[in-house]
Order: sequence, then structure tokens, then C-alpha cells
Amino acid sequence: MASRAGNRLSWEKFSGNGCFMRYQPFLIAVVAGMLCGGPGQMWAQQAESIAPGQTGQPPEVKEFQGLEDQWSAALVKGDQYTLEFLLSPLYVDISSTGDVTTRNQQVALLFQKGDEPISMEQRVVSVREFGDIAVVSGTYIAKWRAGSNEREERGIFTHVYDRTRNHWACVNAQRTAVVDLTPGKQQKASRKSNASEPFHIPFFYKGAEPTQSASRQNTQPPN
Repeated sequence: MASRAGNRLSWEKFSGNGCFMRYQPFLIAVVAGMLCGGPGQMWAQQAESIAPGQTGQPPEVKEFQGLEDQWSAALVKGDQYTLEFLLSPLYVDISSTGDVTTRNQQVALLFQKGDEPISMEQRVVSVREFGDIAVVSGTYIAKWRAGSNEREERGIFTHVYDRTRNHWACVNAQRTAVVDLTPGKQQKASRKSNASEPFHIPFFYKGAEPTQSASRQNTQPPN
């Protein structure tokens, strides 16, 4: 009888103003997470991309396309405040030539004499969100004036954004040049093809010609 009374008093202490009340919010959160499918559902990846021939833009792509347009305009106009607003203080930029710069260095380049930007176009192709992190991929066309010559570079980019207080700011950027139109160099015209490609770039080479692929397969010796 004494042991049963002791156990009842211990349970009443636990379920009353003791540990149960102290950890009640935590237990409720755990149960709610189990009912919602676990933490994996909370951090599920959200991916949006533009398919070839698609006219409308998904909301995520449209949102980041607006940020990329502001970024492009800031580079051409030399808008320091917009560039600082779009780039995180932790921003790191890796150019197509391998140069690594910070946000402050990118702002300083706006006032550097020599290479004068003429136009900048960045087109978002896909957006992948991981909570407060977004990975934006797309294509770009950059034109600038170096002395009396004009240059044009076309390539692909990857921008990593971080969201803080409902504001997206880029923390990392990397570009890969695909076509560099340097004065004095002749570039081959892009060959048209219907071959599918995971990352569709409308103004670049799209892949091997179907007829070429078939001819290569026919020339291979039989097993």
C-alpha cells in the first residue's frame, strides 16, 4: 500500500506541475511533427524551372528573375545602393576567368575606369529552394567596352541566395563562359538541333545533330 501511494504521488507530481507541464510544449511539437510526416517534410526541396517552349513563368522563377533584372540594371547604371541591397555582406563572386571578389570589391568595380559595361542580361532557367536557401541557375549575356573595342560574353551562372527577414540576398555567384566574342576572333555559328538537353540554352549549341549521332552509331563495330 505504501509503495502504491508513493507511485501515485510521484505520477501526480510528474503529471501536475512537474516535468510534464515543463516539457508539454516540446512533446506537443514532437507529436505534431510525427503526424505531419517528420522533419523531412519540413525541409523538402522545392524546385521550379522553365521547360523549353513554356510561355509563363512559375512564381519562384518570376520572383528571382526580378532580382536578376535589378542586378543587371545596377551593374550597367553603376547603382551602388541597389547592388549592396541585392548582395549579402558575405557575398563571394567567382568570375568566368576565375577571379574571386567580395561585395565591397564588386561595388568598387562600378567606379573603376577602363572596362565600361554596355548591357547585361541574366535569364533565370531554374530555381531550387531549400528552406531559406535558394539556388538559381540561368544564362547571361554581358557586353562591355574595353577602350575602343566592344566585347560580348555569353555563359551560364549559378547564384546562391539566402533569405533573412523575408529578403533574398545573394551570398555566392559563379559564372562559366560558353561564348566569348573577342574582336579579331571569328566564332562558329551555332548548329541547330532538336536533341534534348537537361539545361536548355536557347542561344548556345544545343547538342549533337541527330543525323550525326545515328551515323556514329552505325560506324561502331558490332559486339
